[in-house]
Amino acid sequence: MGYVHQASRAKQPSLSQLRAFAAVAEHLHFRDAAAAIGMSQPALSGAVSALEVALGVQLIERTTRKVLLSPAGERLAARADAVLSAVGELMEEAEAMRAPFTGTLRLGVIPTVAPYLLPTVLRLVHERYPDLDLQVHEEQTSSLLDGLAAGRLDLLLLAVPLGVPGVSELPLFDEDFVLVTERGHRLGGRSGIPREVLRDLPLLLLDEGHCLRDQALDICREAGRTQGGPVTTTAAGLSTLVQLVAGGLGVTLLPRTAVTVETGRNEALSTAYFADPAPSRRVALAVRTGTARHAEFEEFAAALREAMTVLPVRTPDGNTADATTEG
Repeated sequence: MGYVHQASRAKQPSLSQLRAFAAVAEHLHFRDAAAAIGMSQPALSGAVSALEVALGVQLIERTTRKVLLSPAGERLAARADAVLSAVGELMEEAEAMRAPFTGTLRLGVIPTVAPYLLPTVLRLVHERYPDLDLQVHEEQTSSLLDGLAAGRLDLLLLAVPLGVPGVSELPLFDEDFVLVTERGHRLGGRSGIPREVLRDLPLLLLDEGHCLRDQALDICREAGRTQGGPVTTTAAGLSTLVQLVAGGLGVTLLPRTAVTVETGRNEALSTAYFADPAPSRRVALAVRTGTARHAEFEEFAAALREAMTVLPVRTPDGNTADATTEG
């Protein structure tokens, strides 16, 4: 034991060794771990073995069928993740100090925002931040928040409030919800309708996991809809949802930015607009609290607010695009 103790003090583990071990701890499979970090399998195995020598403990239990973490490996895996995360934050801060709006920006977007706002986001980045390498990841809210916390994502574009510790929100705009019906429906084409109409309508919603589903249910509860109302979950995306409405299976709620894209080419659909104050949602950027790039993200949020004034939304500075009613 004396030899092992001295050996562990003589040589500090390298970052590549920690990355190799963290990958194995996550995947419990050498081939998958090697592929995940772009390292050959022999090099990965060698890095883990070298880390075990440097630390003086066995981290991995190797069998012919599978890979297991030893008790020491289970305890030290979290430590390795913390070290790698801290190094990542150090590199992020150094990059932000060198030059804002350069390098990589990993943006997570929810599916009920991506198709309708990304054209504006991409145009802004192309015109104003040409040196920024924007990478877009479309995922549901829970997955995006996990990615932000783990450092896999830098910035999120999604509906708020989130109420998540360690996450700060930079509001972009508020947008109303619109009732979408089949053409010929008694509410189709009307404006100023009361929220109470939602109490008894056959409402179609997105599947579990979409924040828009939860927002729609909250609106219905506020309108006095009871649990026993005819709520049917049948669609994984808004495009499918409006097709079901066009087929006469019910009505649905769309955020205002999605209306033109999802209903404009379908003559079997109609829209109705709620009386003020209409039910609405807020869309914001979400960042890790205390991120070194906070000032950069604040500037990015301000630029997005300005770019989005052409959309049918209300920005915090009071700018509102003209809302034209359709169908």
